[in-house]
Amino acid sequence: MELRLHHDFTEIDASAWNALAATGISDTPFARHEYLAQWWSTLGGGEWTDADLALISASDGGQLVGIAPLFTANHQGQRSILLVGSIEISDYLDLTVRESDHTRFLNALLDYLDQMPTLRGLPLDWYNVPDSSPTLPALESAAEKRGWDFRAEVYRPTPRIALSGSFETFLAGLEKKQRHEIRRKLRRAAEGATPAQFHLVESAADLEPAMDSFLELMAHDATKAEFLKPAMREHMRSVMRLAFNQGYLWLAFLKVDSSNAAASLNFDYGNKLWGYNSGVNTDFREMSPGWVLLAHQLQWASEHGRNEFDFMRGDEDYKYRFGGVNRYVMRVRMARQ
Repeated sequence: MELRLHHDFTEIDASAWNALAATGISDTPFARHEYLAQWWSTLGGGEWTDADLALISASDGGQLVGIAPLFTANHQGQRSILLVGSIEISDYLDLTVRESDHTRFLNALLDYLDQMPTLRGLPLDWYNVPDSSPTLPALESAAEKRGWDFRAEVYRPTPRIALSGSFETFLAGLEKKQRHEIRRKLRRAAEGATPAQFHLVESAADLEPAMDSFLELMAHDATKAEFLKPAMREHMRSVMRLAFNQGYLWLAFLKVDSSNAAASLNFDYGNKLWGYNSGVNTDFREMSPGWVLLAHQLQWASEHGRNEFDFMRGDEDYKYRFGGVNRYVMRVRMARQ
């Protein structure tokens, strides 16, 4: 296995990268070349200001077998090696490698890092690693063999809903009170003086105005308005364009006459919907537009054969009221003692 350090995403073929991600241990939208390259171009929409790329690939017989998308930055008082995409806007991060190559790639990677003058001795501080990832036990085992310190902790819950049939099947699995509440809100929105309409953005001609409308709705929330600094707005627009061009953007609105009452940005990827962000027009709060649109999302996903809705990071109450069941992403740290 031959490892190589890269200083630009263009040095690894995007199609080969994405093909490996699709068969790898963590096939998520955040593992794809276009997403991580865009994240790096803005350093997470301005999340980082002092960072150096340490993108490492592994090949075997001329074939790409592993990718460690890494960078170094000052974090919590020390220079550390982090996963590209860290921390706040990429819900799942991991190595890109098939399970059959995972252990040998990880050990080769640790040896390689230990040999590089600019990386030797720096601690690993990896966020948003799925709790089911083989990277976690492999790092713990490697740390034990090397006599290094290893710590893993839950970073955030990532609730999700299993879907296995019709929307009615989904509703039947909820508590009676919650089921009735969702049906009541849907009925009220549909039977109002101006009925609410579900609209999925599917046309390239509609994309640019739809993105502007989505960001405007996000900004109705004071916390999200603070989050949406100019650099983050442009980053999010770029991510939406890339996802649309790659065929996995799922952007939908709840409309009341000519007004947008709510919007939801998702990735339709790997036969599931990944709930990335949302916005609600506070002028329509009496209609509970966020709940109504979420119900439409779950109905769409059920009717189109998606097997899961992933709320991704966060423990907001509504996720559990819709039947979300927790999984977790982890923070793992590893360093010489």
